[in-house]
Amino acid sequence: MDINSPEFKNFIKLSAVLTGYSQFHLQGTGQAALYFDTVKKIIGQNIFGELLETFQELDSKAQNDESILIDGLRSKILSSEKFGPIARNIIKLWYISTWYQLPKEWRDTFGTEEKDETFIPSPAAYPEGLLWPTIGVNPPGAKGQGYATWSESPSVSLAKS
Repeated sequence: MDINSPEFKNFIKLSAVLTGYSQFHLQGTGQAALYFDTVKKIIGQNIFGELLETFQELDSKAQNDESILIDGLRSKILSSEKFGPIARNIIKLWYISTWYQLPKEWRDTFGTEEKDETFIPSPAAYPEGLLWPTIGVNPPGAKGQGYATWSESPSVSLAKS
């Protein structure tokens, strides 16, 4: 897989808009190529290409106006019968490192490859999920907190605000 290909760059850009994290941060997880291959393999080249083409058209039309891009993303991708379940799965993939099987209705309508089942693409994906930096904790059992961090107060409060 060529990480300089327009297809890969569009996938990273789409992922950045869907997750709210920068392209730099997403690539820094080391999971971008794996997630690109995972999504492409499961939904097939044709639908994957259509999704990225739709996003590219929205991005070109928005011309760096984030509100236009977000509105287009909601109406053309997230609300789409075809692209919505895929986009939501891409979000889940980045945040919790799990690909969830697409809904039965989607599979019946658009078909999928046999790999479409709920799974974690790689053992290395779990500690790199965006869930952890979003809530401000380390993934339990996967990344140590560092020497003497137990002497400091937790960064997460359990008190209700």
